Amino acid sequence: MPKIKKLEIWVADLENLKPYTIAFKTVDVVRNAFVEITLDNGITGIGSGNPSEYVVGENLDQCMTALEEKNIEFLIGKEILELNQLTYEVWQKFPKNPAARAALDIALYDALTKHLGIPLVRFLGQKIKSLPTSNTIGIKNVEETLKEAADYKSKGFKILKVKLGKDLEEDVERMVKLREKFKKEFVIRIDANQGYSVQQTIDFYNRTKALDIELIEQPLPAKAIDEMRSLPEEVKAVIAADESLISPVDAVNLLTPTRAAGIFNIKLMKCGGISQGLKIADVAMHANVDLFWGCNDEGITSITAALHAAFACSKTKYIDLDGSLDLGRDEVSGGFILKDGVMYCSEKPGLGVERI
Repeated sequence: MPKIKKLEIWVADLENLKPYTIAFKTVDVVRNAFVEITLDNGITGIGSGNPSEYVVGENLDQCMTALEEKNIEFLIGKEILELNQLTYEVWQKFPKNPAARAALDIALYDALTKHLGIPLVRFLGQKIKSLPTSNTIGIKNVEETLKEAADYKSKGFKILKVKLGKDLEEDVERMVKLREKFKKEFVIRIDANQGYSVQQTIDFYNRTKALDIELIEQPLPAKAIDEMRSLPEEVKAVIAADESLISPVDAVNLLTPTRAAGIFNIKLMKCGGISQGLKIADVAMHANVDLFWGCNDEGITSITAALHAAFACSKTKYIDLDGSLDLGRDEVSGGFILKDGVMYCSEKPGLGVERI
């Protein structure tokens, strides 16, 4: 049975071509951590991580410190077929470093499924063949919002996720103008990134109800779970918990004693990789909660990993996996397939990515 022979760690700047603003920050640099695992039969697996310090308390320096040789050498000599044990050990060893865990976790899954000669999604159990991804518009004025939407339309995208949360009046105006200009040409989702109060959330919902907004992502502060529970049921049904949902424990807490959101947003960089993401998905499945898979500003490697995990889950209804589309370069080629805004997994083994 093949064993892990070597691990290589590095950082790469993937050159964000389109800086954008959300409710709590502006993103203009995209640096990702990379892990490559080499097995003693020559097969390699690659993973990557991009932490969001504001959400999980981990920055890139902390991620790279966690991935230092002395901390990950415990994997050397381990059999790749013991995947579940290896991902468990990674989860236990790095409790405060979800992006570091994600990079290792993804690399382990990629190495194993390349060794087996099958796509990762088939190993996990493929439930979904394709879904359209949303493309994200940051916080901008009305004119800039309409211009960027027109650009996405010309590229074949049919779902927009619009960042809001700084000014309710302007937020509503942007939604009204989008619908006026594009009618039903786009499905529209919004992400308030914790920028609203309970009353503002209710006001936004009521004032935009006729505009057919598909979902409202994390309008309230992450820790305001009881306040989320207090929202009217019809509002909660379209609320997607994002920053409130870091781990499987959070998934359970969002459902008990009563549900706080009707949709779960899973990001591999929040929960620490495929193995933990699937645990959140299991909670959602048993509670009949729809899944919405998202991302940070990430390269092809981890975006593809999220897509394979998403397509292995029966409750996946939405994907927002556009994190690599505005990057200037990457460390790999291959990966997911994108046609007219619709994403597919390739038939290549593992993630179907190759290091450049």
